[in-house]
Amino acid sequence: MVIGRLELRLGIPAARSLKDKRRLVKSLVSRLQNRHNVSVAEVGDNDKWQACTLGVAVVSNRTDHADSQLAAVVKMVQREPELFIIDYGIEVN
Repeated sequence: MVIGRLELRLGIPAARSLKDKRRLVKSLVSRLQNRHNVSVAEVGDNDKWQACTLGVAVVSNRTDHADSQLAAVVKMVQREPELFIIDYGIEVN
């Protein structure tokens, strides 16, 4: 069993309140889960309007598959117009 982990630190300049942030993050989390069959949760920066840290996990039977799934998640997030990636890290064990 291979477990892949991705931590994404995001900037959300479009958010003007925590309500805006929650709307944007909830939409993104839902789309990531549906398109890439991964588990996603907000794991940090909960009280900041314009920042968010997401944790993404995938379980696979192959290292290359887990790595490609997480790379696809990063590419999808990079295409989001209302936010940007500050930093990210991928770990596959």
